[in-house]
Formats: sequence, structure tokens, C-alpha cells
Amino acid sequence: MPYEWTTGFEAPEESGALPFARTLVVRPHRSLGDRGFALFITATACLLALPILALLGTPALWVILVFVLAALAAIWLALRRNQRDLALTETLTLSRDEARLTRHAPDGSEQVWTANPHWVRVILYPTEGPVPDYLTLKGGDREAELGAFLTPEERRALAGELRTELARLR
Repeated sequence: MPYEWTTGFEAPEESGALPFARTLVVRPHRSLGDRGFALFITATACLLALPILALLGTPALWVILVFVLAALAAIWLALRRNQRDLALTETLTLSRDEARLTRHAPDGSEQVWTANPHWVRVILYPTEGPVPDYLTLKGGDREAELGAFLTPEERRALAGELRTELARLR
């Protein structure tokens, strides 16, 4: 699953420790790591070099070489852009005092949503949202989306886990 729960701890208030908290970190799935990227670019470069071998020693080599290098550069840039866009992270911290959802965008910006966990509702819109099984958290008059990049099955499973965690905090 592209999300992970971690647990805080309970301690006496006089210790100065943080109260009990559960943290959920949600990230998009990355199917191509750095090693896979290198292998893909190498294989693509080798396959694109095959037609060039037939043109060695001819003036057409330079014309075709420009297009092959442009295609390889476009693939490289597109894959790097995709990896940069997957740097998105959503962190939900649930404690007895506060529910805090922080969205860390790939451009470095942050969006924060907070609510009293007693009033937070987990809402799953089967068809009304921008994606199937659109998952949101509603607290007060504000609603925040969570895991829009997850699959519908993952959002349904996450909704059940969130309801359980919120019920435990109440």
C-alpha cells in the first residue's frame, strides 16, 4: 500500500512528552526507481542507436542523429518530470486534541487542514467526486481531500481504517 501508519506513545503530562498520536503518510506509488530509470534510458539509447549503425559514413547520419538525440532527451525529461511530480506527500496526524492534514506539494508548498478529531467525519463519495470513491475528511465547515492519487480500492480500505482510528480517539 502506498500509505503507512505510525504510532506515537502515551506518557504522563508532567514528562513533557507529546500525547498519543497516530500518523498516516500517503504517497503516490512509484513504479520506476532510480535503477529502473537508468536501465530504461540505457535500453532506449541502445535501441535508438541501431538505425544509426546503418547510416555510419553517410551524410544522413547527422540528420537522423539529431532526431534520435532529441527523442532521447524528451524521454529523459518526461521521466524526470514524472518523478518530480510524484514527490507529493500527504500526512495526517490524529491525536486526542487535533486532526491535522498536511499536503506537501512537489513545488515545496504546504497546505494544512486542522479540525477537532471529535467532529471529523470520513466521507467517501462513490461517484460524485473527481475520481471514483473520492475520499475526504470533513471537520467543521471545511472539507479536505485525502489520497486522490490512490486507487479506488485503496481509498475504500483507507476510509475504513480512518473511521476505526477516529472512533478509537473519541
